[in-house]
Amino acid sequence: MLDDGSGQSPQRPAPSVYGKTKRSLPRQEQELELNNLDSGLLGECLNVLPSWEDMVVSKIKNMMITEQSLALDTICHFLEEHNQLWEKQKESHRDASVKKLLEFLSLDPKEAADKAILFHLYGLILRECTSEEQVQCHLASLLELSHQHSSQREGIALAVGLASTKHLQEVWALLEHLGRTKFLRSAAVSPDSQPSDNHLRWKWVSSTSLLCYGQIAKHIKKDILPWVDNIASRMVYYYSCGPCDEILKSSFLSAAILLTRSLRDEHGAQRYKFTQIPELVQCLLGILQKEPNFLTTFSRQKVILVIVGLSNLRPRLTPLLKSQVLKTCLHSVYKLPSTEALKSGSPSLERAPDIMVLYKKTIRALDLLLQNFIAENPSMDEVCFLLQHTEHWLNSDKSHERCRAVQSIFLLLQYVVDSLKLAEEAVPSILGHQIGLLTLLWRDKDESTQQHSHHCVFLLMQLVFQQKGKLEETSQWSKMTHFEIKSREWEEKLYHMVKAFKKDLTVAQHTQLILTLVHNLGSGNYLRGDLAAQLLLMMCEEPGFRKEQVAELLQGLFQELPNIHSRSIQQTISKATMALGIQHTQEVVEVVLSLCHPSERWILLLWKALATNYHLSRDVITLLYIKLKLRPPRKLLQSKYQAHLVSLMALGTIYELLYTPEYRNTVRWAFAGILLGLLTELYYLLEMGLVQGIFDYQEDNIASKPLGPCRTCLEALKGLFWTNQYWEVFADLKLTQAWELFGKMETFTRGVTLLARAMAHYNCEVKAVLGQALISLKSTEERDNIVGICIITEFLNSPDVFQYVSRKVIDNSLSMGLSSRNRTVRAMSLQGLGSTLMHPNKVTLLRSKLMELLDNFLQPEFKDPVGLMEIMGHLLHCLGVQGIGTLSFKIAQHLLSLFTDERAKVRECAIFLFGDVIHYGGKKFHQSLKILAFQATVPLLFHMADPCPEVAMKAKFTFLRCAILLKWEFRKELFGKLAWGQGLGAANDIFVYMIESNFGNYQQFLSQALMYLDSPHKALKGAAMRFIGALLQDYFSDLCFYLTKDDVIILKNCEFGGPQP
Repeated sequence: MLDDGSGQSPQRPAPSVYGKTKRSLPRQEQELELNNLDSGLLGECLNVLPSWEDMVVSKIKNMMITEQSLALDTICHFLEEHNQLWEKQKESHRDASVKKLLEFLSLDPKEAADKAILFHLYGLILRECTSEEQVQCHLASLLELSHQHSSQREGIALAVGLASTKHLQEVWALLEHLGRTKFLRSAAVSPDSQPSDNHLRWKWVSSTSLLCYGQIAKHIKKDILPWVDNIASRMVYYYSCGPCDEILKSSFLSAAILLTRSLRDEHGAQRYKFTQIPELVQCLLGILQKEPNFLTTFSRQKVILVIVGLSNLRPRLTPLLKSQVLKTCLHSVYKLPSTEALKSGSPSLERAPDIMVLYKKTIRALDLLLQNFIAENPSMDEVCFLLQHTEHWLNSDKSHERCRAVQSIFLLLQYVVDSLKLAEEAVPSILGHQIGLLTLLWRDKDESTQQHSHHCVFLLMQLVFQQKGKLEETSQWSKMTHFEIKSREWEEKLYHMVKAFKKDLTVAQHTQLILTLVHNLGSGNYLRGDLAAQLLLMMCEEPGFRKEQVAELLQGLFQELPNIHSRSIQQTISKATMALGIQHTQEVVEVVLSLCHPSERWILLLWKALATNYHLSRDVITLLYIKLKLRPPRKLLQSKYQAHLVSLMALGTIYELLYTPEYRNTVRWAFAGILLGLLTELYYLLEMGLVQGIFDYQEDNIASKPLGPCRTCLEALKGLFWTNQYWEVFADLKLTQAWELFGKMETFTRGVTLLARAMAHYNCEVKAVLGQALISLKSTEERDNIVGICIITEFLNSPDVFQYVSRKVIDNSLSMGLSSRNRTVRAMSLQGLGSTLMHPNKVTLLRSKLMELLDNFLQPEFKDPVGLMEIMGHLLHCLGVQGIGTLSFKIAQHLLSLFTDERAKVRECAIFLFGDVIHYGGKKFHQSLKILAFQATVPLLFHMADPCPEVAMKAKFTFLRCAILLKWEFRKELFGKLAWGQGLGAANDIFVYMIESNFGNYQQFLSQALMYLDSPHKALKGAAMRFIGALLQDYFSDLCFYLTKDDVIILKNCEFGGPQP
């Protein structure tokens, strides 16, 4: 018995997969099944003649025509009178005449009660009648009888069939007439109306006609072939136009069985081409679709076996119709409830056959259908075609449906291996997909499904071996079908299977297998998804993974990633991606780049997977850097091409990876290359004019809409410093508004210069970046030369530059820059050659010049303090690492006094130069400069509220430089508030950072703040009042000991007209 995965259900005997078994061929088994279909009154399937027929026929032949006519009249009148009393045994005046007739024919008079015998006699007499007129007349009388009862319809059909043996033309004509008159009249009756007795008499005439055509097909035997299409067309017509009820379906099915059986017995049927077979099959499929979802009759089995018989006729079923047959039959059988539910849930009917007998026969009929199709076309293509229709059921959520499907596949493949020889030329790629589906059932919850799926994969591979002539491989595979899933051998066996798949499947088949595994990673069934992930990992780890499969695997994986929710499966997939990347790094990077926009959430998972191996992550970043430098000409930078440019995709990817923790160490390793790559890429984009929208975004809201190429590059440049903890460099350029310089070609070199200057001061990757800049200076690309020379020139201000590169190398590089075609490169090279590092004797000269300027600067009411401060700033930069010595303290002290100057430009320049002085003061004078920096913090804090925006911005910049010099806590957080903070909340946070970093210095802060209470600028006065109020509120107990009488008078007399704290 059959197992459908529903528990303790009976099982089909499974033939051995290791040797051929003795079995009947499909055609023989079809005949056996058709001959054993349950037969009704008509004896649809058995040609059993009554024992008395030969004797009766002999007597009929000896009767005269008038005697035959009288006998027919007698029987017909008798049947008509007894129509309404069919089930009641009552005597009528016709009984005596019928009994005499039976006695004359040497039959028992008691048989008069059996109407079936009377119909049989009627048909025999008509058959032996030689008068066409009599035949027509009595046939008409027969057809005029009521068609209401099933026995009456079957009797009429039997008589018509017998008569057709010798009077086919007359029978056909009368049936045609019946169809044109009575049937049309009965079809016009509405199903919901209450028909009259006359209408009831003809309501089921279509069923009678169908039975008649079936009996005709049975009895005309050798003459049937020319009539098949006519009979079939009439059957289709009556079924299609008649009332759709169980009576009509049953009659059509009986007729179809008789027709199919007759054609099967006719040896010449294979020489004919029949036109109506597809229509008959469509009607049978309609019956099957309307079957209830339980088993009470053999209807399913009958329909499927009739379709099997019809499919053997010529022409063969078209692939489309065959596909429809498979879908309908599989759905009708597999969709049945489990066997346990069938036993308990099917309605109890009288004389209903045993449920399990029905189930076994129905399943067997389906197996015969599949085997018949493959026997008609024994090829691997046909095998795959049939398996393709089981995919839905292999993926079913219901265990018994999966079990039925895999058992059917097993029996089909076992039959193919044992009984057929497939064509050798076919290597369908979809075979890999089907092997994948069956392989994923190896961890099914149902043990029977597990075992059968193992055998199915083995049998499919055995067919592959047969096609390739590798029969010795079969024995090795047979060993792999015997192991427990939970055993220690599980992973080892899987590994051998993976190797065999790669070795014996074609590239296309192996690719389909891989894609099937990928598409099941997000399956709702965890066991299936986990097995798919394990197999993929093994395939990717196996040496020699084919390059041509990389793209399809990654594309499928990317599409499936949103559906994978299991953490363990995600981790396994990450390992598989890493293994694939190790084997084919370049191909993997190229494919992942092409999948989607770098900002897509799911693509980052693939990039993260490649970062799990440090050496691989380095290769990935290197390849991205190489792709970044693939800069196409202007014509390919039009909007319609931009989305597909590899360089822009690489740029976007680098930007995303900067903020990916898994790549943090790798980005630090490649810092110099990425920096130079981004700078030259930005210059290239400016050259190409791709600056649209570069300043349309706020830094704290850059995710509001997609970034353009130029803005992406600029943000990547910023992110390179921010994510690598070089935030001081980022802050330096942010608070001096130097990042905006990168947005225009005219100011780009100035931006690079300021960036390099900040890097040199904070010792940000100077050695690596300097080495990369020297390489760029040798490039044939002018943009590389420009970026390289800007960096080298500024790095000459780093105190450690000659520890990394010799003076000779620097001198040669700068001298080479003098011969460049680019004017900027020549000018910057000349500037570098004239630096104090290259000519130390200039230091004394510059310091003496600075001393002269300081003397002028200290003069009261100097006419042009702004110009003088600009010159001093330039000299400070020229001295660079050499420093300005003791002059720094004097300059800073005087600049501090200019913070309160009435002229905004003077305040701005003084505050900015103050920051430069403490910045370039040198390590020897740090302690002295720290004192001045501390004294400047409160004034700088107030000047953040200066009415002049430029002064306010310079105050923020210098305030941060003081905080860095004084080594306050929360410096990075302080910068965040200075750069992006707004309102009283940001001001309060800055106040807190300042106070908490200067514990015990509250009295000095108060003293500095009191000086600003008489400021002529209301904004500064208000800032001082808020600061003093906050100090007194939070630290009064610490300050009360230091407040003097003058301080109290000042506070008391102060006009509180500004904003309240």
